[in-house]
Amino acid sequence: MNVPKGRAAFAVAAVVVALFAGILEYTRTNSPGQSAAAFAAGLIAMAVAGIALSLPGISLRGLVLGGLFVLAGILTWTAGAEHAGFIWAVLAVEVVVFAVWAWPWLRSLRDLSRLGTAWLGLAYWFFGILGAVFIAQWKVAGQRVAYAGVFTLAVLAIIALNKKRGGKDLSIGMAAAVLLGIAALLLAGSGSLFDSVRAIPDNASARMMTDRFWGGPGLYYHPNSLAGFMAIAAIRIGLDRAMFWWQRLGVAALAALVLSICQSRTGFVFAAAAAVVYLGTALWNRHQDVDRRWPALATPFVVIAIVMTLGGGYQWVLKDRFADNPGDVTSGRTATWRQVWVDWKGDGWAEKTFGNAETSRAVVHRVDDGNPVEGPRRELNTDNAAVGAFRRGGVLGAVAFLLGLALLLWHAIRRRPNGAMPAAWFTIGALAVVPTIATEDWLIGGTNGAIWLLLAAGEARTLLQRDEPADLTTTKEPEPAVS
Repeated sequence: MNVPKGRAAFAVAAVVVALFAGILEYTRTNSPGQSAAAFAAGLIAMAVAGIALSLPGISLRGLVLGGLFVLAGILTWTAGAEHAGFIWAVLAVEVVVFAVWAWPWLRSLRDLSRLGTAWLGLAYWFFGILGAVFIAQWKVAGQRVAYAGVFTLAVLAIIALNKKRGGKDLSIGMAAAVLLGIAALLLAGSGSLFDSVRAIPDNASARMMTDRFWGGPGLYYHPNSLAGFMAIAAIRIGLDRAMFWWQRLGVAALAALVLSICQSRTGFVFAAAAAVVYLGTALWNRHQDVDRRWPALATPFVVIAIVMTLGGGYQWVLKDRFADNPGDVTSGRTATWRQVWVDWKGDGWAEKTFGNAETSRAVVHRVDDGNPVEGPRRELNTDNAAVGAFRRGGVLGAVAFLLGLALLLWHAIRRRPNGAMPAAWFTIGALAVVPTIATEDWLIGGTNGAIWLLLAAGEARTLLQRDEPADLTTTKEPEPAVS
């Protein structure tokens, strides 16, 4: 069998990189066993990168769009508040790139208002700007203008690129970027991937969760966010019959691994909901691009079963994360939500209407946050998309969230005027992400907004492409791989 030169060169590069990871771990631990484990982890990471770069239909612009969001999300945990300049630098690059692709900006504003994802991920920023202006929090208002600008330009760029006839599906490149981000984290954390105690960033949250995978020195990401990355990538790639069988199977195996090492309940719920919706979509029989063969239908449930058994899910799905908060499977989230309500009742009319303006991202401060009473206080996310929209955008933000969610779900299940259904992955992703609203901010975007961006790309393609049904949905099997 003749092996294409490109694949052979990548295989050699993969082995070299994995060897380097093994050697590096040996110099650190002087342990042949640890070195071998790091080598194996390096091979897995490179295999993931190989799948990402081989996806059919990948576009450079989709790869860049997704890659910038993935990078910004990872930097929020790698750089931290003390090195926030790195995050702002990435956002500055995003502004330039997205502004060029979105031009002329005004032409796409009408379409922007039609997207449920725009109402979910953009409206609260603009309401929050008004809230900050009304109470003269000028620095907060300025930072929110910057955030609102970059995320609005991102969606405008997606709209503009989708309006171009014959344009490629941006979501494939975005999914490839997500996989490349996962590969980078696996490689960075190769030294402790198979350990019971793993490398962690230097922060209070991580120190209480050393049994979960965060990445490695120089590249960290919260396990919940990493599991969310994996779930959306598995939905976009693993449930699309246009992908090669080995790509779909490889992503399914990766999902079992990542969900297990991250021990993320929300990621597990996302993946489990996707499996159920996938089965329901196949039985519904209205999507042309759903693979109804029994191995394909069974694979997501096999992944869930592996996570619950070999992956130890039976131990951590209902585990108390924090010893000082026993019996709370939400890991302190309920206390944060109560604090949001307490703060809202104490705010003035402007912040009640347009959102809390204490900080640009409207983080939450609680006395019982796990730090000493004298402080410093931790900056807590709301970890609930609905509560997050309410915190950031006030009453109007909550209304916008409900409107956006209704629009997103309607667009995910509605047949287009030309008779085509939305791409099955978009329908599955939009419906499956709903349960995660309760414990994550994934649906309202932000710097950690790769999941939101992928859904925005799917929604925009569904609404804006005017081609025949075959261009709106994936109905053809790919050509066999060259051998």
